[in-house]
Order: sequence, then structure tokens, then C-alpha cells
Amino acid sequence: MMLRAALMLAIMAAAGWGACALWFQPPWPGRARAALAAAWLALAACALGGLALGRPWPAWIFGAALLALLAWWLLGVRPSNDRRWMPEVSRLTHGSVAGDLVTLHNVRNFAWRTAADYDARWETRVYDLSRLASVDLALSYWGRPAIAHAMVSFGFADGAHVVFSVEIRRKQGDAFSEIGGFFRQYELSVLASTEEDSLRVRTNVRGEDGYLYRVRMPEGAARALFLSYLETANRLVDRPRFYNTLTGNCTTIVYQLARRIVPGLPLDYRLLLSGYLPEYLYRVGALQGADSPAAYRRAGRYTDRARASRSPDEYSRDIRRGVPGVAAG
Repeated sequence: MMLRAALMLAIMAAAGWGACALWFQPPWPGRARAALAAAWLALAACALGGLALGRPWPAWIFGAALLALLAWWLLGVRPSNDRRWMPEVSRLTHGSVAGDLVTLHNVRNFAWRTAADYDARWETRVYDLSRLASVDLALSYWGRPAIAHAMVSFGFADGAHVVFSVEIRRKQGDAFSEIGGFFRQYELSVLASTEEDSLRVRTNVRGEDGYLYRVRMPEGAARALFLSYLETANRLVDRPRFYNTLTGNCTTIVYQLARRIVPGLPLDYRLLLSGYLPEYLYRVGALQGADSPAAYRRAGRYTDRARASRSPDEYSRDIRRGVPGVAAG
């Protein structure tokens, strides 16, 4: 009896997983994905009904189908860099290092007017790591307080900034789905961009709410983190990877990179609920300049400052006015 119950639970779990896999990553496009998912659920229902009636053969058929589906999933659903990408993720950032100088190719510097109206600019830029002066965490919220997109902005002594963002690489026609992120619907990219592009587009064009936090790091850690982003970006050029809502997203990858530089960083639920990252950073002593996470949030919110900024040359300075830990200037 217990074995039958366990088998029925396993079939129900496999039914849900298989239906999602066939829906979000169908072997054939169009209406076929709905038919395939429905057929899979019907097969699972037959297996459950057979077990309930003491007839195991439908369950054996379902088991064979599950093995075939798993084989297709593991061997046939592979990440690729060769798809019809949306323009804002159409290129992959990559670069090279010569001493202190890092040359980044495909730094995005779009001039956004609306989500559909922009000047597309992909640039090659050189950064001197000997002049690396600051690291800021930018969080952008679009609805729920627990979820935010995390970006890291590196600042240099000459006032330049470059933002690294772990992005979903969406194909033309893709709509964002957190569930689809569990089922290989999107590839992953590490995108370098200017603040006038990636921070401004979120507050001024997409209507998101932005917060900035100055992060305190041990000597040499900022440089190592920058190079880790570059290493990951270069690796994705040669070996594409799927985005995963749980294990391969913007926050977990930030943690994986930082852990290589500051060993012993504790695991925490706020690494998954990225909207609460400031509380995590406060706990590990990485924030300075205010006496509580709530004070950091109030002063670090740059949404209104971003919308009021009129000069691209002053944008980075404008959004940092009053941010804890940032010297006035």
C-alpha cells in the first residue's frame, strides 16, 4: 500500500515536471506544445488510474515515456549562442587583460527613449584596474519587495563606471516567466554596460524602483571581483549556459563570484530573495555610512534622482547624492 502511494506521488511529480518541460521547451513550436503537454498529463492520469485499479501496466508505459523524456531533456535541450535574440542582449560582452588594463568588447550604451525607441550602441572600452575606486550594488524592483534585479557597478578614479549584470538572454518573442526560468527557457549572459544605460532604463523607461549601496570590500577584492565577472563572461562566449531561476540567476551568481574572493561568506535565504540583499550585506559588515538597513534603503533610493538627472555626464554623480558611504562631491 505504501509502495503504491509512493509510486502515485512520483507519477504526479513527474507529470507536473514533464508538462512544464514540454510547455516551456517544446520539441515543436506553436500549438503542438499545448497538445504535447496535454497528452503527457493524460498519460500520467492513465498511469494513476491503473495503479488505483491494481493494473500496473499503464504505469510501466508512463515510466518508459519518462525515461525517453529525460533522455531528450538531457541530450537534446542544449544552450546556444545562435538564436534570434532581442536587440538589447544580441551581443555578448567579452574582454582581455594586459597588466592593469582591461579591454571590454560589447559594452552596451543604448540611449533609451522608450522600451521600443532607442539608439543601439555597442562599444569597446578600456578600464585601468589600478584606478578602481569603488564597488556599488544596484537593486532594481518591479513589484514585489522580496525580488529585485541585482547589478554591480565598478567606479574608477576618473569618474567612469561600468555595470556588470547577469541577464536573461531573451529571444525575440519571449516573455519573462519565473517558472520558465526553471525549465531552460532562457540562456544566461553577463552584460557590461554604462550606468546611463542599464540603471537609467530601469527607472526612467521600465518604471522600476532603484536603490544603490556602497559596498566595503577587502583590499584587492574589488579587482578580483571585476576579473571574475570578465572570466565568467568570456566563458559564456565559448560555453553557453541556461539561466535558472534558483541556481543561475543574478543574485546567486553574484554570491558565487564573491565567495571566491571572500571565503566563508555565509549562505542565507536572502541570496534567493534578492530584494533583501541589503539586510544580508549589513549582516556581513559590507555596508558603511548608516546605522541600519532601513536607513541605507531610504538614502540609497535613487529613482527620483535618476528621473530628475538631465545630463549623461552628471548621471552617475546625481544618483549617488546622499548615498551612505559615498563622499559628497
